[in-house]
Amino acid sequence: MAHLQVGRHKTFMHKLKPIHRDLIIYFILVLVTACVFWQVSSFDFVRYDDDKYVTENRHVQAGLTRGDIAWAFQSVYANNWHPLTWLSHMLDCQLFAMNPAGHHLINLFFHIINTLLLFFLLKRMTDLPWRSAFVAALFAIHPLHIESVAWVAERKDVLSTLFFMLTIWAYIRYVERPAIYRYLAILLFFALGLMSKPMLVTMPFVLLLLDFWPLGRLRLDGTALRREPGDMTVMGHGTGKRSIMGLIIEKIPLFILSAASVCITLFAQWSGIAPIVSLPFAARISNALVSYVSYIGKMVWPQDLAVLYPYPDAIPAWQIGFSLLLLILITAIAVRLRKRYPYAITGWLWYLGTLVPVIGLVQVGYQSMADRYTYLPMIGLFISIAWIVPDLLAHRRFHRLALAVLAVCAIAALMTASLFQIRYWQNSTTLFARALVVTRSNAVIETNMGASLAEQGKFGEAITHYQEALRIRPDDFEARYNLANALARQGKPEEAVSHYAGILQTQPDSAAVHNNMGIALSQLGRTGEATDHFREALRIKPDFQDAGSNLEKALMGQAKMKKPAPEKVAIQPADPNSAEGQLRMGLSLFQEGKAHEAIPRFEEALRLNPKLAAAHVSLGLIMAQKRNLDKAIEHFRKALKIKPDIAEVHNSLGVALTYKGALDEAVEHFETALKINPKFAKAHNGLAVALAQKGKTDEAISHLRKALQLQPDYEEAKRNLKVLLEMQGK
Repeated sequence: MAHLQVGRHKTFMHKLKPIHRDLIIYFILVLVTACVFWQVSSFDFVRYDDDKYVTENRHVQAGLTRGDIAWAFQSVYANNWHPLTWLSHMLDCQLFAMNPAGHHLINLFFHIINTLLLFFLLKRMTDLPWRSAFVAALFAIHPLHIESVAWVAERKDVLSTLFFMLTIWAYIRYVERPAIYRYLAILLFFALGLMSKPMLVTMPFVLLLLDFWPLGRLRLDGTALRREPGDMTVMGHGTGKRSIMGLIIEKIPLFILSAASVCITLFAQWSGIAPIVSLPFAARISNALVSYVSYIGKMVWPQDLAVLYPYPDAIPAWQIGFSLLLLILITAIAVRLRKRYPYAITGWLWYLGTLVPVIGLVQVGYQSMADRYTYLPMIGLFISIAWIVPDLLAHRRFHRLALAVLAVCAIAALMTASLFQIRYWQNSTTLFARALVVTRSNAVIETNMGASLAEQGKFGEAITHYQEALRIRPDDFEARYNLANALARQGKPEEAVSHYAGILQTQPDSAAVHNNMGIALSQLGRTGEATDHFREALRIKPDFQDAGSNLEKALMGQAKMKKPAPEKVAIQPADPNSAEGQLRMGLSLFQEGKAHEAIPRFEEALRLNPKLAAAHVSLGLIMAQKRNLDKAIEHFRKALKIKPDIAEVHNSLGVALTYKGALDEAVEHFETALKINPKFAKAHNGLAVALAQKGKTDEAISHLRKALQLQPDYEEAKRNLKVLLEMQGK
């Protein structure tokens, strides 16, 4: 297809030198991308995969250490083998620790680079800058791509796409001037991409499409494809037309890398692949057909986007039939017009082909489709749109003005939609709440929403979401386990024990469930049964420190009742060089009264694992003893950010805030502690002190009486009550 002719009266942009024009385009692309995505710098991690990839992954949090680099290459953790993605997260932790802003901005950086590379590559291959810029702009700001950028765990999307673009760049250079070292560069970038995300296995297929258009290397039906100004062979750099078999043979090393990646990925994902019995292949094919069309619909009208679209119980036959017919029709049209509009079939097959690895034929997880899966495939549709619309309008009057207006309106509309959509990624609660509004029967998100609310101490709301998750999927282990934990935290150990027992019928080797079952039984006074569960937890996991500590406490309680010497619990010691080892040494020194020596141990534990709430709590208590209240408050806050439902820490923070005179905030934390544990006598006493200083003497007296009802020998509460009663003349 020949280039559109420039009119006699050129616009300002057409008068610019190509280098200046391109620099302006690069600047605008960066500007619009940053306008949409810069707000991610204030977003938090989310409780969905971010924990596996960063916030609860000790290998990643340790940074780029020799052992953890080896783990990155040897591990198939999270059902994936992508060592470069692990290394990038490790580097983030080394640079930014657990500050989410840095992790988010690195994702944004990669997305901007990918956008600029997309423009550069399309312009290089076609010599059509404005169409190339439009494709890059759509890629940069489309709402479907928010998930890949705003989700820290989706680093693999933006990182693998970087190597995808670099592979195409290396391929263009090879096409221009074939040489072995240039071909090796293609293999290198492709291998790095596969080590970032195995979705790139379709790369050889994409290169074959580019051979057809715009590189113009493919000979069809014994005749050459009509040359276009965008064909690199026309520019004098190409290697000439070749048969399809010749081009396939040329890419055999790439196909070998793809096959190796497929084998590794299937091995890594084996435990997460849905069995044929639970998800028949016919259902997968039906879902794939409907998903292909649904993605196109969301591209045109991006509404009701969610972090997870649950797999439907059934798909109406008319949807399957309509989707199949539409896909066949578009494919037939693209094939029919392959000579007149070669970019149409390249773009369409790019879309169909690059989605194959994630279309659900091999089902991993509970999603029927996912916005992040469109990050690469949608480029094909963007190319088709950016080329076919100008060609269809080429012979109409004022077509340049019409194209400019259409492009600006489309970009403005997508920017607006993205700005609305991206706000839902601020934190876990906003993300999950939105997903529950726009989807139905979403058990996974119900469970995650419950966990997010439980972390905030909102156990009643959390329980409602867990129960809804179990209504949708009664065999959901995580939902039942979280429900039991929430009931225990809410002061309902009887109900918690019932749920733990139900879980152990199907998961008898879960050390965590046995440990929590023991805690709930201890609260009910059933110490003998509790010790049995603690012992079982230690049998399953010999280095389970919490279970060992709980067993010792239970045995000490039995010793007070029965008088025999309590048995010594044998627990495998933690590695002294690990975060847990440093924490335990610090706790031991702290208990011995050697707070000064304990501080560096706790600090080292936090360096190795910034998510150790116990280390922050211990440092807070030490700082409080030293009357360094600002530091104490800082550590207590950090501990609560990691584990918001610890009543003791809310109480300690409330005490420190009371000493600082921040009475309103202190009252909030005492009340939160009592919401978590209504029988917490110390929190009643602390709340009374804060209320008394606020002049609310009657309320303070009421809380002191409650503290003494719970703990009659509480001397501090007795003294405080006596003082307040004397003040009232009683």
